[in-house]
Amino acid sequence: MQAIRATTVFDGETFLDGGATVLVEDGVVVGVESRGHDLPAGCSVTVHDGTLLPGLIDAHSHLVADSGLNALDRVAGYSPAELDGVITQALGDQLAAGVTTVRDLGDRDFCVVDRRDRQHPGLVEPTIVASGPPITTAGGHCHFLGGAVASEEVIARAVAERVERGVDVVKVMASGGVNTPGTDVLRTQFSDDGLRRLVEQAHAAGLPVTAHAHGTPSVQQALDVGVDGVEHGSCVTERGFGQASDDLLDAWARSGIVLCPTLGTDPDLMKEPPAPIKAVMDRMGVTAEQMMRMRYEFVGRQHRAGIQLVTGVDSGIQPPKRHGALPFAVGDLVSAGLTVAQALATATSRAAAAVGLGERKGRVAPGYDADLVLVAGDVAASIMALHDVRSVLLQGRPVTPPGADHRLGAGPAPAR
Repeated sequence: MQAIRATTVFDGETFLDGGATVLVEDGVVVGVESRGHDLPAGCSVTVHDGTLLPGLIDAHSHLVADSGLNALDRVAGYSPAELDGVITQALGDQLAAGVTTVRDLGDRDFCVVDRRDRQHPGLVEPTIVASGPPITTAGGHCHFLGGAVASEEVIARAVAERVERGVDVVKVMASGGVNTPGTDVLRTQFSDDGLRRLVEQAHAAGLPVTAHAHGTPSVQQALDVGVDGVEHGSCVTERGFGQASDDLLDAWARSGIVLCPTLGTDPDLMKEPPAPIKAVMDRMGVTAEQMMRMRYEFVGRQHRAGIQLVTGVDSGIQPPKRHGALPFAVGDLVSAGLTVAQALATATSRAAAAVGLGERKGRVAPGYDADLVLVAGDVAASIMALHDVRSVLLQGRPVTPPGADHRLGAGPAPAR
């Protein structure tokens, strides 16, 4: 048994008064006691004058993308060995930022699903939840990842393939995307019947569905057909972000469909936005600062409406949204009006529930995996303390991520 005494402890839902002593045995939290709790004989103790919290969960990541400029565009040209190297680096960068679980929502050729299947106890990398290639239309958003269906009649075949491969979630591109030329973020990609058919088949197989949806029509469509989650959910039209009625948001909240707004951009690297993001800004006639303010205002409105939020970065797709940028996403939610505890819950307990691991991840509580993060300072007083990770524990074992490069903007390039 080992113990960690911390001045500040966030348990996944709330901050514990006076800190706590967390007891860990065989990789599991076995007790959460007062900070001055008498320890059993032979129990080692670590005293931490900072904050202890559950390992963070990035609910929207692309491990095949290397955090460089136009990262997704290069994925189709990587060899299997190069892809594996990019995934290894991405997992290391995530772990260095305190992320102990990653939900991957778009790989190539099921390579991240295969990586998940090779994970074993003792491996020094975050737990993976994986979707395989996202299902999209011919020439649609991220078609180059291999998940395009030539017609809506073959949707059933695509879902069946994911069931056979044992994915954890089905990802579908309900709208176009910023990073795929020729697609339109403001328009739907599937008919209502086609998307409903996909959701019904996945649900019949016991799999949840999460939908990439930017434009208001695609968000409305995703809600109407009963997906389990919406990625981005920005409700963008030619008039800007947040073009959604109160009735739409109220219905969304009542449905229980989870939203991952994919905030989390390094502000220093947004001073010169990547070309695809700059194109969207120009189309709307807004600056980067104005665009982020619009996003914050709308996400705050979604939160106040009662929509369930979880945190994911869309990590890996560009330098401002690199692997390991999750602390920025939590801070962005505070900027959107959530309390620090509410924002942290979206990256811990709520995210764990959304990715299907709510019974063993995302909490500092007896019976949960001892995936823990120690950061310097008091996160309750300043969310910026979340950026200063001092130690990461995977199932109770302190780990040093192999090859992790946590410098700002460092986008690893695969060896060629």
